Amino acid sequence: MGVADVMMYGLVISLIAICGLLIRRLSRLDLSLSSLLAGLLASVLVPWLGVDTGIRASNIQALVFYFILPLLIFVSAWHMNTQLFRRWFWVCFVLATLGVLITMLLAASGLYFAIDHATGFPWIAAFLAAVMLAATDPVSVSAQLKQNKVSEDLQTLFEGESLLNDASVVVLFGIILTYALGQQPQHNVAVSFLTVLLGGVVVGVLLGLLAAIFALFLRDRSASVLVIIITAFGSFYVAEALLHVSGIMAVMSAAIVTRVLLREHEQALLSDLTGTFNWVDMLLNSIIFSLLGLVVTWEMLSHQWLAIIIGIVAALVARFITVYLLALLSHKTRRVITYKWAFLLSWGGLKGAIAIVLALSLPVTLDYWWTVQAMVFGAVLFSLLVQGVSFPFLLRKLFKNNCE
Repeated sequence: MGVADVMMYGLVISLIAICGLLIRRLSRLDLSLSSLLAGLLASVLVPWLGVDTGIRASNIQALVFYFILPLLIFVSAWHMNTQLFRRWFWVCFVLATLGVLITMLLAASGLYFAIDHATGFPWIAAFLAAVMLAATDPVSVSAQLKQNKVSEDLQTLFEGESLLNDASVVVLFGIILTYALGQQPQHNVAVSFLTVLLGGVVVGVLLGLLAAIFALFLRDRSASVLVIIITAFGSFYVAEALLHVSGIMAVMSAAIVTRVLLREHEQALLSDLTGTFNWVDMLLNSIIFSLLGLVVTWEMLSHQWLAIIIGIVAALVARFITVYLLALLSHKTRRVITYKWAFLLSWGGLKGAIAIVLALSLPVTLDYWWTVQAMVFGAVLFSLLVQGVSFPFLLRKLFKNNCE
């Protein structure tokens, strides 16, 4: 993909994302839904006008993975309440590691036995689909939690699990994809998983420390914004492409370390970042869901409808079982997940950016790639249109006047 192609794809997708913002303004729909609708309309109207944008699921993988993903993760981690995150870290960590593994195993078993086609849909395909279906993205849910003034602890639990969950899912996806392509990883799964995760943390801490030093040395607001944005891209690239460790863990760690080290200088150096990150977050989320609308086709939905339904059911059942099991275990610890919280975590574990990015990155050389991609896209659509839309009602029903 040449520079001109990247520029063209970026401009076309950004234009569609802006149309999504217009739809949101006119309809008052959620950003994710309005962007999805814009993408769906573009996928119909553009070919009807005889125009080919050249955008395909197969040729935008690198653009999404190395440009959109790092900034999305960095902005989410930057906005995290670090004090509350420390309080709930181990609960989030267990949900995002042991929880992801349990969800993946349960969902993969459900997918494999429900589809019952060992040749066309082997175990490795079930695990590939299941790990993507284990990803969570509470962007719209977090907005509803804040709007209804729900306990900040619950908000932190949603956001903290999602951040760590993203890293676990991407690492496991990479390991499973290695086997799917007939290659052998250098170490066993457990060693590879821990090495990649911890390696990403080390890279992120070091680059976050370096970014804070540069910002303090330069003593300039604009320069600080520049340093921090470069850190978001640089930490991901260094970790993922050069050192082959977790880019997401590197970005998350770099954001948290930089924010903590510069806390006392926030007004002097970081006051411009709030506005910058607000529009960046809005644009990138708009782009992600516009892309989903662009690449989802009626042919995919009509041909793979049964696989999509199976994927949705398997993902939901696995998520509920996992969250309630870990909530039960949490009653033996200091940080308890109440059963109301467990229900909201289960139903509010929407599929979003990470699931879309990973589904887009599936190699088309795999015989079952289209089925797996259809499952994931179908689950994302269901989570947005059904879970996301019904979440505010359930939130009000469960908590009524008491949002604690």
